[in-house]
Amino acid sequence: MEGFRRTYLRLCKEGGVEPQESVVAQLQESRAAPGSRLDLSGQSLSADTCSVLARAFQKDTVFTEVLLSDCMLSEEGAKVLLSGLFGNTTVKVLDLKGNNLRSTGAEVLGKLLSRNKTLRRLVLEWNALGVWDEAFSLFCEGLASNGTLTQLDLRNNQINHHGAAELALALKRNTAVQALDLRWNNIGLLGGRTLLEALQKNNSIMQLEMAGNNIPSDTLKALEQTTGHNSDRQSTLRDSRSRTQVLSKEIQTLKEEKGRQFLSLMETIDRQREEMGRSTGSTSSQIGQLQEALNERKSAVNSLTAKLQMTEAALALSEQKNHNMGELLTRVKAEKEEQRERQSRERRKEQEDGALREGKLLREIQNLTETNAQLMNKVEEMERRCKSQQQQIFELKQELTNSTAELKLQLAQAEERLDIEKRRSKQALQDTDNLRQKEVEHLNRHLEESERALQERIFKLEGQRIQLEEELSKAKAACVTERAQAEEELGRVRAQVRLEEQEHVSSLEEKLRSVRSLQQEVQLHCSQQKQSISELQAKNSQQSMELNGLRRRTEELQQELSGKDQEKVAELSQVRVELQEQIGHLQAERTAQGGLKEKISALEREIKALSGNHREVLLDKESEMSSMLEKLRLKDAEIQRMREDEAHRASYLQSAILTYVQGSPLGHYSSPKK
Repeated sequence: MEGFRRTYLRLCKEGGVEPQESVVAQLQESRAAPGSRLDLSGQSLSADTCSVLARAFQKDTVFTEVLLSDCMLSEEGAKVLLSGLFGNTTVKVLDLKGNNLRSTGAEVLGKLLSRNKTLRRLVLEWNALGVWDEAFSLFCEGLASNGTLTQLDLRNNQINHHGAAELALALKRNTAVQALDLRWNNIGLLGGRTLLEALQKNNSIMQLEMAGNNIPSDTLKALEQTTGHNSDRQSTLRDSRSRTQVLSKEIQTLKEEKGRQFLSLMETIDRQREEMGRSTGSTSSQIGQLQEALNERKSAVNSLTAKLQMTEAALALSEQKNHNMGELLTRVKAEKEEQRERQSRERRKEQEDGALREGKLLREIQNLTETNAQLMNKVEEMERRCKSQQQQIFELKQELTNSTAELKLQLAQAEERLDIEKRRSKQALQDTDNLRQKEVEHLNRHLEESERALQERIFKLEGQRIQLEEELSKAKAACVTERAQAEEELGRVRAQVRLEEQEHVSSLEEKLRSVRSLQQEVQLHCSQQKQSISELQAKNSQQSMELNGLRRRTEELQQELSGKDQEKVAELSQVRVELQEQIGHLQAERTAQGGLKEKISALEREIKALSGNHREVLLDKESEMSSMLEKLRLKDAEIQRMREDEAHRASYLQSAILTYVQGSPLGHYSSPKK
């Protein structure tokens, strides 16, 4: 740290730049700190200071971590400072949090990633790299060409779905990034899908943070599953590498042991040859004595040559075993490639099935929208009918008021005439007056009751209209929920194989519950319609009874007033005509009620047809769910079979290695070595 401070001061002096006091103080404070970290966080760095630091980074290669968070870097200062790190070979961690880097910063960062080969971790939180699409695409190109960066933090960088698409293209080419943080951006549904497609081709990312991006939960789950698959794949690769290293080490030790044994054998042969040479250089007197020893030596040499031939045969056998192992490995690789091809074909088939299911769901949504439009038309017709009925009720009220006024006038005239007749026959007139007053009161009560009944009917019709509007809103909400569920199903279909099936089954169950709830609502609506029909029938019967009572009363009035004068007869005939007109109005109302009954029956038929369609849809969904469960079971069985095959191959390979180790010529050469 002291050396870097001196370098910084020297470069400031050479460039004619006055050293920044806060930077010098920070370097002075952290001089005694252990480690190789340069922490200038929170220091406001000018463009000149950035240029001096860039030259210092080019010369001084001590630091492995450079922390420049919240330094308020300008565009020019960031460009100069990052360009100084292009050729740096020691910095592994770079923190540029909260510096508001924009288009120029994104371009220079892309160049840094494409040129620097030692940077491992890059923190870019709280910047604005995603605002300019072209600059961010250059950054993504640099990331795609980088092969050393393992951790990248892009939180709060205003990255939209276009930036997510560029980042997805970079991740398809990059094989080094293992941890990526994209929280609190504006990626959205489209960006989430593009990243999901990229992660299906990227096998290195094991940690991905996507919170706060307005991405649906199913897409987030799919992203988590892909990163989980990548982590599992990396762990299996590490295990396989460790196993291959162990096997290669064992094979190397075996080769070394065989070489040592062969060298020891050659040394023994050389020693024996030297002994034979010395024995042949002895005197001729010892030739007879040494002839037997020579024969023994020859037999020993023959035995050694036989052993050498045996070792050569063992080596040939080991080479043959190695060749067999290579063929076995090639066969295993071929089988794995075939399995991959089968899996790719199955995935393509499943994608085609998903597309077919998507089309089917779209057709169902279109059918639902058509039914919704039909229901809207029916509701509009019902509203028009309600308006016409309200108009009829208003006309009836006007007619009732007119009839009551006329009756009152007629009653006044009748009372005057009755006063004249009282002088002739008091007793008869009193009786007739009493009867007439009773009849008038009865008629008034009847008119009031009919008015109340009509008002109640108006209220009930308005209640029915409100119920129909509520049913329409419920149908719209059901359509919206079904559309949302259909979109969720489409997202689940594009996810991984096994989890796709499970999520599709869960979505189908949710849809089944919604359809059942819709069916219950339709049944409730049917019961309400039936109840309203029963109420209308009761009203109709009541009105028919009232009509019969009115007819009986008219007949009684006709019998009682038949003995009166012609004036009374004329008045009674006028009253009779008015009553007949009222009866005609009531009959017209009855015919209107018959039309309403026919409309209600038509609505019931439509409800029955809708319930039948819903039953068919439910049956189709249940059959589809059963087929998907069967496919899931077959997939589980195939995966289990593949696991068993892999376990069998691993055991076979292990047994082959053990037999190879046991069958090596170690056992043959151990005894002579001892």
